[in-house]
Amino acid sequence: MLKRKLVHRGFSLIELLIVIMIIGLLASLVAPTMFSKVSSSQRKTAAAQMQMFETALDTYRLDMGSYPESLQELRQSDKQGWDGPYLPKDVPMDPWDNPYAYKVPGDDGKPYYLASYGKDGQKGGKDDNEDIVHQ
Repeated sequence: MLKRKLVHRGFSLIELLIVIMIIGLLASLVAPTMFSKVSSSQRKTAAAQMQMFETALDTYRLDMGSYPESLQELRQSDKQGWDGPYLPKDVPMDPWDNPYAYKVPGDDGKPYYLASYGKDGQKGGKDDNEDIVHQ
């Protein structure tokens, strides 16, 4: 009868270290590019949400004759003539989980002011903390 020898082969420690080092090098090249994309996508998301608010605000103004005092009035109001809700879901937070800044009237004669204050949630700032103001 023939006997078969079972040979178990694995990776040596050196081979594993080389593979881990190669993966680390690739990650260090790719990670900065990917993280910059996250930041720009958050800014684009905020701009898109504010565009949605603009449509809802304009529809509210057509029905009511003026802009709401708060964004929450786009979802629920006891005012006469209110024909909402003007948003399909509750007013979302900005992509950094901060509330959007909204006031009526806006600055420089504009009907309202709508902005996201960026990652830090404070007015002003640079880079990820820069304000995104709806024009």
